[in-house]
Amino acid sequence: MSKVGESILRGLEQAIAFADGTGDPADYVVHIPPEIDVRAIRGRLGMTQQQFAVSFGFSVNTVRHWEQGRRVPEGPTRAYLLVIDREPETVQKALRIA
Repeated sequence: MSKVGESILRGLEQAIAFADGTGDPADYVVHIPPEIDVRAIRGRLGMTQQQFAVSFGFSVNTVRHWEQGRRVPEGPTRAYLLVIDREPETVQKALRIA
């Protein structure tokens, strides 16, 4: 088997172990950036502060404070903002009322 094939197989085995709970948690590291640029995320989405706040469950004042540097998002919120940045449609779909 090629090195690429071995790497893919190893990744699949790790994914299965993680999914079924048999993997070692020490093998999985979550990276949450120490800083996140809310204005840049909002800009990439082409949203106003109001639209961004309503779409993702923030208050407009909170978004303004983040963008003006008066406050910074805490760890879990930074993680949420990272997911919004990478998969905005998925987040919006998950938050939509059925």
